[in-house]
Amino acid sequence: MSVIQQIRDKYARWAVVAIAVSLLGFIMMDAFSGRSGFGRNSTTIGKINGKKIDFLDFDRKVKSQEEMYKQQGYDMGEAGRQQVLESVWEGEISQQLMQDQFDELGMTIGKKELTDMLFGNNPPQDLKQRFTDPNTGVYNAAAAQQAINELRKSAKPEDKAQFNEYLGSLEFGRMVEKYTSLLTNSTYFPKWFVEKQNVDNSLLGSASFVTVPYASIVDSAVKVSDDDIKKYINEHKKDFEQKDETRSINYVVFSAAPTAADTAATLAQVEALKAQFASATDPGSFVTQQGSTIPYYDAYVGKSKIQVPNKDTIVALPKGAVYGPYQDASSFVVARMVDEKVMPDSAKVRHILVQTHNPQTGQVMLDDSTAKKRIDSIFLALKGGANFDTLVARFSDDAGSKENGGLYDYFPQGKMVKAFNDFAFEKPVGSREIVKTEFGYHLIEVLGQKGQEPHYKIAYLSKAIVPSSETDAAAANAANQFAGESTNLKAFNANYDKNLKAKGINKLVAQDIRPMDYQITGVGASRQMVKAIFEADKGDVIQPERIGDNYVVAVVTDVNEAGVQSVNHARATVEPILRNQKKAAQIKQRLGNVTTLETASTVLGQPIQNVDSLHFAGPNSALGFESKVIGAVFNAANKGKVVADAIEGQSGVFIVRVNNTATAPIGNANVDEQRRMMVMQARQAMMYRSPIEALKQNADIKDNRAKFY
Repeated sequence: MSVIQQIRDKYARWAVVAIAVSLLGFIMMDAFSGRSGFGRNSTTIGKINGKKIDFLDFDRKVKSQEEMYKQQGYDMGEAGRQQVLESVWEGEISQQLMQDQFDELGMTIGKKELTDMLFGNNPPQDLKQRFTDPNTGVYNAAAAQQAINELRKSAKPEDKAQFNEYLGSLEFGRMVEKYTSLLTNSTYFPKWFVEKQNVDNSLLGSASFVTVPYASIVDSAVKVSDDDIKKYINEHKKDFEQKDETRSINYVVFSAAPTAADTAATLAQVEALKAQFASATDPGSFVTQQGSTIPYYDAYVGKSKIQVPNKDTIVALPKGAVYGPYQDASSFVVARMVDEKVMPDSAKVRHILVQTHNPQTGQVMLDDSTAKKRIDSIFLALKGGANFDTLVARFSDDAGSKENGGLYDYFPQGKMVKAFNDFAFEKPVGSREIVKTEFGYHLIEVLGQKGQEPHYKIAYLSKAIVPSSETDAAAANAANQFAGESTNLKAFNANYDKNLKAKGINKLVAQDIRPMDYQITGVGASRQMVKAIFEADKGDVIQPERIGDNYVVAVVTDVNEAGVQSVNHARATVEPILRNQKKAAQIKQRLGNVTTLETASTVLGQPIQNVDSLHFAGPNSALGFESKVIGAVFNAANKGKVVADAIEGQSGVFIVRVNNTATAPIGNANVDEQRRMMVMQARQAMMYRSPIEALKQNADIKDNRAKFY
């Protein structure tokens, strides 16, 4: 026991240290492998010039913007969500980069300036709308100031926070205006610049030349190696820098689209329902119960607005009759005539709304009995001679029409909710009644109607042509089998050549896929597949992904890290340039020393061409974009002789003789007036040009969104 005790006494401290070091090692291994909170669980979604962007705060902004778009009726599928993510991210970048500029310049908004912004001669539009007297049209700054002071004193904390965000956005907008004004007013053109431009614009020249097009040498005769491309990249690194990592894939698709048998099955299904549809006492409920892909629209549609196949046949149906099935895009449809009447195609109304509910959020705004009493009182006041506009300004809860005296100018059938719409189009002009909708109680007056034409209420029983479970399973099995037999890039290509190529299935390419993409060119929208591509390594095969009517199997062919592009990535850009350079070298070698244009024409087998009225500045249709040739023509050292060296142009090699150069007469140019016009045009252009893109070039931006979305 004494020996054990001695060991404990002597080595306990070292054992603790050893255990601590071991634990630290495991923790660091987890951190670098992304398994612990140091890696994957970090809430930093990005950094802009060192400032961390927290995921929770960023995601709150994303969800808020998504909710706003949903309330406005926008589709928030993958495309919509991606637009929101980009919008919020760009907003974070813009705000931080601009704030850095404001701080560096010492720009601020003082208390007096903020007061002037809110209550001065040019207040924010929302305040102006809310606190402008409808009778005088004058902005009541005192009322606005009183309302804001009350808000600051007694509002809920969340309301105060929202108001402070509002003030912050106003201040930021004013700072951006100041910054932009500073840039705009710094625009300057020196006198010498304008005078030099006038001289350049007056230069004229004439020349003769022989040209050998690069296209005269077949591309296959010129080889461009990887070393050639790498050398070119190293000499032009600035042109081949990329901030984001990109990836490329090869992929094949296995179609799961409906077959002829699936189409026939859908047609038979609709045929079987036709008789029941024709005899249904409530056609609207019937199509809803049957899951029609065209929902029942319980309103009338003008003949000119109906856009369906076989329209003339359908509108000629008697009430209760059916037509079909007919094919409309990827569905089979049976149409039933429900009703017909002649109605206006647009109406003009004014109204007062006492709101009880917000249909988007479900929030109760006012209890029903109180709202009904209020609208009855308003109607009574109106009958007693009260001014409609005054009542709108005092009582209406419809922000969309309140500033216009409750007016909705001529609007088409179906734009409003059903009860509102029916009253506006079915009651005669001059009618004035209370109408209840899902928003609350409306006092509506019909002011006008126009465009009388036949209107129809039609029910459509529609079934989409979809693949059967057998069709889907066959495509999925084929994709899974191909993916299972393709373990790497080499196996993928060999498997394709052996099993798919003869079947007419194409092997396709998608390049420059970025981490935050949601759509792959040629493949379709699939954020899931993009994430899988960036979780894989070069040569990895991505498991089948259902995208649209296809199962897609892809293999990662190229990984281009952020920084200078790889040879494979840059090849498409660089190879044509280097190929033309090598072709130019062959042409020059064949030409030898240039002595006369006639000798060059004979040696190269190309005719001598002449060009007169060649401009140094401006369009030159005879030579296009051959700037090197034009520069050589107006080089004073070349006047009256053949240019010593053949010129490698955009389209071929040129041997040039400069016949003459001269200066056209310059009119009485008012240099000061030209400078003034140039400054004015430049400043106008800068008003529509954001400084953000320029600031991004020198910014340190880390984007980690792909780890979170």
